[in-house]
Formats: sequence, C-alpha cells, structure tokens
Amino acid sequence: PALYAAIATDTGWFRFSSRTPETYRVVAELLQAGAVPAEIYSDLYERDTIGRVRLRGRILSRTADELSGQLVHTYVLKEDFSETGANPPDTEDAINLTLAVAGTKVAVIFVEQLGGGFKISFRSRCPVDCNTLARQFGGGGHKAAAGAFVEGSLNEVKDRVLPPVRQAMADASAR
Repeated sequence: PALYAAIATDTGWFRFSSRTPETYRVVAELLQAGAVPAEIYSDLYERDTIGRVRLRGRILSRTADELSGQLVHTYVLKEDFSETGANPPDTEDAINLTLAVAGTKVAVIFVEQLGGGFKISFRSRCPVDCNTLARQFGGGGHKAAAGAFVEGSLNEVKDRVLPPVRQAMADASAR
C-alpha cells in the first residue's frame, strides 16, 4: 500500500504529467499484489481528525486571491496548531485547497514553523516554474511544485515572496 500511495500522490492520482507508461506498469503489478486503491485513498483523505478539519477551515478563511484569481495564497500560524488541535503534518496537502479554486494558475501557502520562520509551498498550473521561484529563497523542487524556508514575520515573508511570484506570472503571460 505504501508504494501505491507514494505513486498515486506523486502523480496527483494519475492526473499530473509526471506519469509514464512505466508508472502504469508498476501500478498494475501493485494491484495484482493486492493494493486496493479505494482503501488507500480513504486512508489518506477520508479519515481526518477534527483538528485537521478545523485547521482547514482557518486556511480556507484566510485564502486571498490576486491577478483576477490567478494567484491564490493563504497561511498557517504556529498557534493554529494548539488552537485547533491539528498537527504540523496536517498542512502537507493544504496547498491543494487553494489549487481547487477555479482559475488558479499559481498557489502559495505560508506555514509558520514551530521554531520560527515559514515553510513556503509553491504550485503552478501554468508556465511559471516553481523550482526557479523556490531557488530564489534557498529551496527547490520541480517545475510544478516546489518549496522553501524563509525567516521573518508573516508580513515580511509575504512581502519578500509574493513580488517575485507576481513577476514570474507577468513574465509567463508575456511569452
């Protein structure tokens, strides 16, 4: 189940361009060995704690959009964990909440770390290269998904990170 879950999540449940014919061959072998996709999906996404649900509510309530809804961003503060009963790993797929907004081309989430600073996740559904953005802040990843860590308050971090995102979007739309 773990290997199937890793492949399924890395490929966005087989929606992302990262899938290949080899991906499907491996998955076929896993299915023959007994992997049950519906059970794996349910275990991953349909067994939320009340804390995680409450945290998602906060994330959604803080969601902001810019550039006619093409840039969507939100944040999590460290006190949100104690106040909602959620845990830091509960933010791992939170960026997908922002990607669900119709018209989103780039999504960014700022997650304050318990020791200070912010983990930033970038996602793109357009020519904007998330890896290039993340590398500006000492991070990295892939073209469509990347992350970085930036020290500072929420406003300081947003003021450092969002202008390059806006510029990358402007550059991509000018091509």
